[in-house]
Amino acid sequence: MKMYQVDAFTQQLFKGNPAAVLVVENWLEDALMQSIAFENNLSETAFVKKLDAENYAIRWFSPTDEVAFCGHATLASAFVLFKDYTTAKTLHFHVKELGVFIITQAEDGKILMNFPIRRAEKLNEYPAILDEALSKPFKAVYANQQGYIVEYESVQDVLDEQPDLVKLKTLGKQRTAITSSTLDVAITASNGAKYDCVSRYFAPAIGIDEDPVTGSIHTAIVPLWADKLNKTELIAYQASKRGGELYCRILANERIEIAGYGVLYMQSNLEITT
Repeated sequence: MKMYQVDAFTQQLFKGNPAAVLVVENWLEDALMQSIAFENNLSETAFVKKLDAENYAIRWFSPTDEVAFCGHATLASAFVLFKDYTTAKTLHFHVKELGVFIITQAEDGKILMNFPIRRAEKLNEYPAILDEALSKPFKAVYANQQGYIVEYESVQDVLDEQPDLVKLKTLGKQRTAITSSTLDVAITASNGAKYDCVSRYFAPAIGIDEDPVTGSIHTAIVPLWADKLNKTELIAYQASKRGGELYCRILANERIEIAGYGVLYMQSNLEITT
């Protein structure tokens, strides 16, 4: 059984967010897919099942759970399919709870992913554990179905934050993102442009203390900053130790394009008999 490992949202090996990808004829048993993800110990392992040349079903597993949505492993899966499995120019990923993701690849290799926006609403009240677990001052707390999005006063506070992960874990499957605009400091992207926002993301309850780059949460973070900055195109940076760049565009009909690059790290054969 062939498995790929791709660094997503980067053009540089050992940066971005690594994801494992397996293309299968039929779904494996859920317990086996979870065991493979646990063994890989990456933020996500994606399993992709071919429906036809342009249509694929996709599922994602963290080391501990199947998750409803993963952006970086979607990018990694598209990278693998475009590389070795299809000559199609457009792919459609069918997702159980979120409909269809439309994926294309630019001539320079950038992968463009059309996702539904998952807006976050500002909370008047939020769990007190956020005040206890986060050490830096923050301005507001938002939430969507994926987690809490905490707006910080400055980019430096986002970079310097050292959260209490034991306390954040008590939030269960609600993850925690921290974010700031870059109005207070200029940070330059690899293409020479200026980042519009910076974030970090913590999900200790599902085996991910800090996720390197999280495409899914940017379906909420980017619309938030798009409204605040009055922009429809933004470049986002996720400031983990590995770091990653997301090129984002607000589309019509409550959709968002999140784009980025991928780099192949490894191909391997799993010694599994099914």
